[in-house]
Amino acid sequence: MGLIVQKFGGSSVADADRIRNVARIITETYKRGHDVVAVLSAQGDTTDDLIEKAKEINPHASKREMDMLLSTGEQISCALCAMAIEVLGCPVVSLTGWQAGVQSNTAYGNARIKRVVTERILAELDKRCIVIVTGFQGINKYGDITTLGRGGSDTSAVALAAALHADLCQIYTDVDGVFTADPRIVKDAHKLEEITFDEMLELATLGAQVLHNRSVEMAKRYNVNLEVLSSFSGRPGTKVKEVVKTMEKSHVSGIAKDKNIARLALVGLNDEPGIAFRIFSLLAKRKINVDIILQSIGRGDKKDISFTVSKSDTEEATRLLEENREYIGFDHIDVNDNIAKVSIVGAGMINNPGVAASMFEALFNAGINIHMISTSEIKVSVLVDLSDADRAVQVIHDKFFADNDGNM
Repeated sequence: MGLIVQKFGGSSVADADRIRNVARIITETYKRGHDVVAVLSAQGDTTDDLIEKAKEINPHASKREMDMLLSTGEQISCALCAMAIEVLGCPVVSLTGWQAGVQSNTAYGNARIKRVVTERILAELDKRCIVIVTGFQGINKYGDITTLGRGGSDTSAVALAAALHADLCQIYTDVDGVFTADPRIVKDAHKLEEITFDEMLELATLGAQVLHNRSVEMAKRYNVNLEVLSSFSGRPGTKVKEVVKTMEKSHVSGIAKDKNIARLALVGLNDEPGIAFRIFSLLAKRKINVDIILQSIGRGDKKDISFTVSKSDTEEATRLLEENREYIGFDHIDVNDNIAKVSIVGAGMINNPGVAASMFEALFNAGINIHMISTSEIKVSVLVDLSDADRAVQVIHDKFFADNDGNM
């Protein structure tokens, strides 16, 4: 028998009955002879509730103290789940991230895992204990608790699976796997049996909320055997792997939507060398990530540059650029946060011309205007009005998946 890492999200441990269900899944895996390491998120909306509590006390609390606070949510889930497993008669121990050996850098609020020291976990497994580990957290070189950013429990699970050389890493969620689109928006979306790491990474980065993008990146790097499945249905999930059987057949694997973006346009830039460097080096120094970039053809001695950032970075990016208006040289900034990014992803797109045109045709037939376009070998993204986002996902899905096999 092997070693299996199982991760359970907030919806899977939201209340006592769901914690008992998770305990049942873990113990059933254990009783089949496997070693089990389970990684848990905080219950339901606990993290959001803790953030609101912090705002009541100090709206500008330091990131270090926020990490100290937010890490408690996972500790509650893990302790309660361990108690439920005790009731079922199996040996179990719950560990915080630092007890489990998860060492991170010092970026409070969005830390990255540097290494996992596995001695404690292996010692507990040698005793035939089920090990429950708090997701989303680690410890830095100063001995401070750090958190890994939203969705970080996925990354915790994959990191543990990689460090422990686990046979399988299962990510349990509230849906049956990875779908061709969000099934809450597109009723006829269907589950994929398998998807490549590259496709899953693009979908996660582009707004699909099934997996944290950093977890997919890590799974690809360390070739972790990854599966996404439901903690409620008991049905087989979606395998995430390097190569899939349908790679040559499928043009498009999925559609993602991201409403958490804003478009900034610098209007009236001087048309001279070095302008783009001035803009994006300033943003990079503040760790503001930029996505779609569009530069207009110069008009006389002026041009415009538009780009997208996350909504959470909009205020800081705008302020930074305004403070450096003279250094950059532009007339004014136009900000639009009433937009969404809709994307198609597919490993087979590179060898199938006409995929982008079919996407644009679907949007045209629905009367949906495109503001900006970005492409790569395996994805095409467009910016549309926020009010059109859900409809855009539906009409694009109809275009590519009406025949239920992903072919055009």
